[in-house]
Amino acid sequence: MRVITGEARGKKLIALEGDEITRPTTDMVKESIFSIIQFDVPGANVLDLFAGSGQLGIEAISRGASHCVFVENNRDALAVVKENVLSCKFTDRARILHMDSIEYLKMAKKDIDIAFVDPPYRSGVIEKVMPHLERIMSDRGIVVCEHEKELELPESYGRLVKKKTYKYGKIALTVYRVPDDEE
Repeated sequence: MRVITGEARGKKLIALEGDEITRPTTDMVKESIFSIIQFDVPGANVLDLFAGSGQLGIEAISRGASHCVFVENNRDALAVVKENVLSCKFTDRARILHMDSIEYLKMAKKDIDIAFVDPPYRSGVIEKVMPHLERIMSDRGIVVCEHEKELELPESYGRLVKKKTYKYGKIALTVYRVPDDEE
C-alpha cells in the first residue's frame, strides 16, 4: 500500500495485519476514487470516516487537500493512522480522533468538502451515518462510500444526491454530491 501521487508520492503506508479490523482500499479502487474527484481535492476539507490505515485521507492531503479529519474507533488502527500521517509529514494538516463515527458526526461543524465512508462491509453503518453526514457537508460536498457490490444505496440523503455507483469486482463505490444551482 502506497501513496499514489502528489506530495507524498510513492510513500509506503502500513496497515494492520489481516482484514478483520481494517480492509485497505486496493490501489485500483483508490485510483478510481481520485480520478472521480480529482478536481475537487485541491484546497478541500476532508473527512476520512472509519479511517483504518488513513490511506484515503493521506492520499487527499498528498493531492492538495488543505486538511483531513481522521476518525477511527479501533485503538490499533488509530495507532496505524498516526504512524502513517507522521511518516508522510502531514501532522500539520491532520486531526486524528479516537471515537465512534456517529458521535463524531453529531458534534462536527458544517465544513466538510469531501468525505470518505468505508465502514466494515455488511454492517449497515453507511445507512446510519449518511443522514448525520449530510448535515455537515459544505455546499460543494462530495461523499464517496466504499461498500460491498450487493448493497444498493438510496438515491439521496437530504441534500446529498447519488451521482453514480461504480463496481470493481466485489467492491462498489457510490458517489453522492450536494448539487450546485445548475443541477
